[in-house]
Amino acid sequence: MDLSSIIEAVEPPRGGGETILVVEDDAAVRILITGVVEELGFRYLEASDAPHAMTILRTDARIDLLLTDVGLPIMNGRQLAEFARESRPEIKVLFVTGYAETAAVRDDFLDRGMDMLTKPFSLNALGLKINEMIGPAG
Repeated sequence: MDLSSIIEAVEPPRGGGETILVVEDDAAVRILITGVVEELGFRYLEASDAPHAMTILRTDARIDLLLTDVGLPIMNGRQLAEFARESRPEIKVLFVTGYAETAAVRDDFLDRGMDMLTKPFSLNALGLKINEMIGPAG
């Protein structure tokens, strides 16, 4: 699938090979997000749930950003972020959620180095937010 036709006319800055761990239980959404991430010049690792993501987080793989759905089965995205920060205290975390009420309590939900995008979001907004959080390489 060629995502260039989907990305808005104002293209966000491109990544320089940073790695993003994408955790999303909805396969269609995960494919869309990883496609955008790759199109924007980032590397990615992917997981369909928190236990799989935890396995990846236990490795020495470079991970510049944890991009996770809030509403994961078994363990929610906030709990996963807390787990990630036990071994990677400086990891940046971008939550995506389809629940407006979660966005309304974002100040209580987010710690330093965390942000949130509410679904639906534009692909351009996703790229801009990723770059805002981890910055272009170089």
